[in-house]
Amino acid sequence: MIPESHVDILEAESYAQIATVMPDGTPHVTPVWVDHEDREYVLVNTARGRRKEKNIRANPKVGVSVLDPEDPYRYVSVRGTATLTEEGAVEHIDRLAQQYMGVEEYPHHGEESGARVIVRIPAENVITSG
Repeated sequence: MIPESHVDILEAESYAQIATVMPDGTPHVTPVWVDHEDREYVLVNTARGRRKEKNIRANPKVGVSVLDPEDPYRYVSVRGTATLTEEGAVEHIDRLAQQYMGVEEYPHHGEESGARVIVRIPAENVITSG
């Protein structure tokens, strides 16, 4: 589980870096919005067909690191085997838009060719600092 002492990082406007594995085995790192589910999962939202979604479908082992926006020496890092689901993904991106943009609805609905997808990363391996 993500420790209570660091869950605030995931509830703030903290940008994360998610690492996935490319088809050739090299890492692919992307900045993302992030939140959590019951301290047991880190959640990321993306669109079907994006590079990170394709990578996770092929190899679901991922890592995500999130810095405290007030103190970059304080962070939470999670590694796990991710799952993908479209269920609830539109509502999830709207919640993230509230958290990160202060708007009620994600402003780019319909602009992407693929459906929204939630990446659920179980907190199988958690490292914290600060």
